[in-house]
Amino acid sequence: QVQLEESGGGLVQAGGSLRLSCVDSRRMFSADDMGWYRQAPGLQRELVASVTPSGITYVLDHVKGRFTISRDNDVDTIYLQMTSLKPEDTAVYSCYGEKYGIVYRGQGTQVTVSS
Repeated sequence: QVQLEESGGGLVQAGGSLRLSCVDSRRMFSADDMGWYRQAPGLQRELVASVTPSGITYVLDHVKGRFTISRDNDVDTIYLQMTSLKPEDTAVYSCYGEKYGIVYRGQGTQVTVSS
């Protein structure tokens, strides 16, 4: 059973920073891509960032320079460092792992950025 445990969300003022963590508790994705989606109310889910097992990253264009994804394979955890946060970054952020073409997502953590 997949167990992806996110933490680090919360309420922050515009311009602030947060770091999200996602632990792959059952070590299901140590050899697979992982990353973060987000979904804001009324909007479609979007892929924010991803990282391969070897550390190659992708970051959504309009958060590039503000968000950084990283991975620590020793503790089966990925991170999303978010800086210069904007109100439009408000969303539920979910981590995911992709195995054999199937995407498994965690429960998500709420990030709210106040203006």
